[in-house]
Amino acid sequence: MFDRASLLQQLENNSDWDVIVIGGGATGLGVALDSVTRGYKTLLLEQSDFAKGTSSRSTKLVHGGVRYLAQGNIDLVKEALYERGLLLKNASHLVKNQTFIIPTYKWWNTLFYTIGLKTYDLLAGKLSFGKSMRMSKEETFSRLSTIKKEHLKGGVVYHDGQFDDARLAVNIAQTAIEQGATILNHFRVIQLQKDANGKLNGVTAIDHESHKEYILNTKVVINATGVFTDEILKMDNADAKNTVRPSQGIHLVLDRSFLPGKDAIMIPKTTDGRVLFLVPWHNRVVVGTTDTLLDSHSLEPKPLEKEIDFILETTNAYLNKTVTRADVLSIFAGLRPLAAPKNPSEKTKEISRSHKVIVSESDLITITGGKWTTYRCMAQDTMKKVIAMGKLPYTVCLTKHLRIHGADGATDDTNHLYIYGTDQKFIDQLIKESPELGEKLHPRLEFLKAEVVWAVTNEMARTVEDVLARRVRILFLDAKAAQEVAPQVAEILTKYLGKDEDWKQSQIEEFTHLTTQYIL
Repeated sequence: MFDRASLLQQLENNSDWDVIVIGGGATGLGVALDSVTRGYKTLLLEQSDFAKGTSSRSTKLVHGGVRYLAQGNIDLVKEALYERGLLLKNASHLVKNQTFIIPTYKWWNTLFYTIGLKTYDLLAGKLSFGKSMRMSKEETFSRLSTIKKEHLKGGVVYHDGQFDDARLAVNIAQTAIEQGATILNHFRVIQLQKDANGKLNGVTAIDHESHKEYILNTKVVINATGVFTDEILKMDNADAKNTVRPSQGIHLVLDRSFLPGKDAIMIPKTTDGRVLFLVPWHNRVVVGTTDTLLDSHSLEPKPLEKEIDFILETTNAYLNKTVTRADVLSIFAGLRPLAAPKNPSEKTKEISRSHKVIVSESDLITITGGKWTTYRCMAQDTMKKVIAMGKLPYTVCLTKHLRIHGADGATDDTNHLYIYGTDQKFIDQLIKESPELGEKLHPRLEFLKAEVVWAVTNEMARTVEDVLARRVRILFLDAKAAQEVAPQVAEILTKYLGKDEDWKQSQIEEFTHLTTQYIL
C-alpha cells in the first residue's frame, strides 16, 4: 500500500482530482487526511520528505502553550488543549502525558505559577492530563537532582504532552493512504494551471526520482507549505506580498545524565523573556528553544552562534551539572512560519500563533500559522472554507475520533520499538525471519537494522536522510553516530530500492555533508 510504484500508478491512472495539497508537513498531511476522509479524491505532493522542514524540528511538545496563556490568548490555549487531548487518544503510541516542573527561586513566583497553571488545568476541561500542584523545595530537588539548590524555594508541577513529531507526520501520511489518498514525497509542484477566467484548475509537478513531469487537473489547490508559503503565492501571482516571516528556533540534544528523572523542566522567564524547556525524549534530553526573526528561509536552516550561547548560558544558570559544547550530541534548527509583522519592531514572541486561511483571487487556498498541536483543527478549518466557497459538496469532518496508523493504546516505553505501535509486531517478524536484522546499527545506540528495512519498505523513506532524520531519529539524537551508520543504511537502501553503487556513494557523501551542521 505504501509502495512508491503503486502510488505513482494512481497518479498515472487519475489526472483529475478534487483536492491537490502542496506541502507534506503537519499542516498539509492534516489537510489531506481531512479531505480524503470526507470522500474527496485527494493528492498530496511534497517537494522533499514528509516533515523535512519545521514539522520534524519542534520542541517535541503537544501542548496548549503556557506562554500563550500568560499573553492572555485564551482561545488559542483552549483550542490547543482540546486538540492535545484528542492526540493522546488518536496517536497513543507517539503522544504521552509528560510532567513538567517549574523550579522557583522566589516565593511569590511559586504562588504566581500555581494560580496560572490551575487556570491551564481548568481550560483543558474533561481532556485534562492531570492537576498541577505546588511542591516543596525538598520534593522539587528530589525529582530534579541536577537543578541548582541554592536559593531554591520550591516548584510547580503540571502536565502537558510530549511526542515524536516526524514519526507522527509519517503515520498521518500512512493513515491518509489507508483512507484512499495518494501521498507522494520527493515530488515538486513547479507551476499552477489556470482556466480562461484566471481560476486555478491544476498543477504541473515533477517527480524528483524519475524527473518525469505530470500535468494534474483539480477542483481545489491548497497551499500548506509553511515557510515556503510565499513562493507558492508568488507562483500564483508574481506581485503577491510576503505573508510569512520565518522565525528560527534551535534545540540542543544532551545525554540523559543532565536530566535523569522522568520530569521535564520548564524555565518560564529567561534573560530575553522567552521560555526554555528541557524535555526527556528517546532517552536523551532536548533543550530549547530560541525565537530569532530571519529574512530568508531554507530547507536546512543553520543555528546561529548567539542562539547556541543563549541556550548553554540559560541551561547552566539552572543546572548544577555544567553543559559544555562537547556535551551536545546533536543540534538542530527549525523555522516557524509566523505571520509577517506589520510593525517591524514587533517581537516574535508577541506575534500570534493562531492560524489563518487565505483565499487568493485565483481561488488558491493558503493555510498559514498555527502549531503542530492544532494541525487537525487547522485542516478542518481549511476544508470548511473549501466547502463554503462551493468548490466541493458538503460532507462531515471525521478526523476528531480517527485513530492514526499505529495507535494501540500501549504505554510501555521500556522497549524503544514502542513508537511503532501496532507495527511493532511486523518489525519483530522481520527479525524472526532474518536474525541479522536484530543487530544494532551502532554499539552506543538502541536502534536496529530491521527499523531501516521497515522504513524503506513501509514508511516511504527514499534516502539515507529520510531514514536517519525522520524515521529512525538518529541524526537528531546523536549526529556523530548518524554519520558513522550512514554507509550501513545506504547499503540496505541500495538493496531494497534496487539502486547502484554510484547512488549508494552519493547518498553517503550527501548525508555526511549534511551531518556536519548537526554536530557542534
